[in-house]
Amino acid sequence: MNKVFNVVDEYEQLILSAEKYIWQNPEPGYKEFKTNAYMIENFEKLGYKVVRAQNITGFYTEIDTGREGPTVLVLAELDSLINFNHAECDKQTGAVHNCGHHAQCAAMLGLAGALTHKEIVADLCGKIKLCVVPAEEGIEISYRKELIKKGVIKFSSGKPEFISRGYFDDVDIAFMLHITDEKYSGNKFYLTKGHNGLIRKKITINGKSTHAGAHPDKGINALNAANLALLAVNSLRETFKESECVRIHSIITKGGDAVNAVPDKVVIESYVRAANSESMKRANEKVNLTVSACAAALGATVYVEDLAGSEPLNEDANLREVAADVCAKLVGKDAYLYKGEWCASSTDMGDVSTLVPSIHLYSVGAKGAAHGTDYKIIDAYNACVNGAKAQLGILYSLLSDGAQKAKKIIKEYKPTFSSVKEYLEHKNSLNMEKQTVTFTENTIVNINVKN
Repeated sequence: MNKVFNVVDEYEQLILSAEKYIWQNPEPGYKEFKTNAYMIENFEKLGYKVVRAQNITGFYTEIDTGREGPTVLVLAELDSLINFNHAECDKQTGAVHNCGHHAQCAAMLGLAGALTHKEIVADLCGKIKLCVVPAEEGIEISYRKELIKKGVIKFSSGKPEFISRGYFDDVDIAFMLHITDEKYSGNKFYLTKGHNGLIRKKITINGKSTHAGAHPDKGINALNAANLALLAVNSLRETFKESECVRIHSIITKGGDAVNAVPDKVVIESYVRAANSESMKRANEKVNLTVSACAAALGATVYVEDLAGSEPLNEDANLREVAADVCAKLVGKDAYLYKGEWCASSTDMGDVSTLVPSIHLYSVGAKGAAHGTDYKIIDAYNACVNGAKAQLGILYSLLSDGAQKAKKIIKEYKPTFSSVKEYLEHKNSLNMEKQTVTFTENTIVNINVKN
């Protein structure tokens, strides 16, 4: 395996330069124009022909070994987050890679470089698909809904969008790398049992504006209704089972127009997360009912917009064993860790895992809280260079020796959905856009949160 790892060293400078460039040019989802162009330019310099996603950022390329075998997909994510309080954010947009996606892209370039070496590919069979995807982070919901309304995209996240476009139809196995901090002392790589899925929400509470000092009694305060609703949602916590791993969190993106006017419109953005789709749907319906009832109690109406986000990610155990073996050979057995824990965070890699065996490997190299104001890469070599080596090693293990390991993984995998068609029907069933609270002329309230 060392001969495989050593090939990546030739691309160390390319990898580390990419990590710095993309960190300095962060862009949020479906806006990653500079990053996308940079990645395409470097792929083409390496001799690849890329297939660009139509109308949006992202692309893929395929390496055909010329020998029959499965197709393995390797992914990297383009997008940043937004945090105006981060010292190194873009001062105009607030964009910052305090998620580590820039380091994923850097590692992907190292992997792409290594796969141009004929002596590596000569040992493999099947096909390798390298794919750079947009919009993993579920932010700027209103912007993404506009893209959906315009017909530019069908889904708010990049991987479901790519699935819907047929870009992954030929894929048999998938994996990706994510960058993290040293969660456990001394580790360099680790894997989890899985991640929560999520539904994205935009809730608009409509009241009636009037003078806040002279006659507030003539208004309907949408902000008061929102505060009551969010307090009530917090009170739902004890109704969820621990095994469901439910997480609900919200922000108010519009709280009124003027301090001397009763707020007549409040906009809430929210996530509902859970460890399985049924728990996620039940929790989401509870949130919609709770918000609607609280708003109705104060005379306000509610408009709910639910967007399918990410599916729960269930890491494939057989593929995880392959990754564990590779990481142990790369950094030593004691520096790879599998704790068997479930993560409450979410990733749209979960969507891929419902159709093909998948894993979401973590490489250590960051410091500070993920998505926080102190996040930064402090060990780019392990995060990116070793990250590229680990991915190359996994590919080599899967597709060498007649792809025996890959074939075993594929044979024993049990998909959540039997087809892309079934998957898309499920995703679309999570979307809802309706007014959930109405009043009759006799001020009889009607609440309907059913899809």
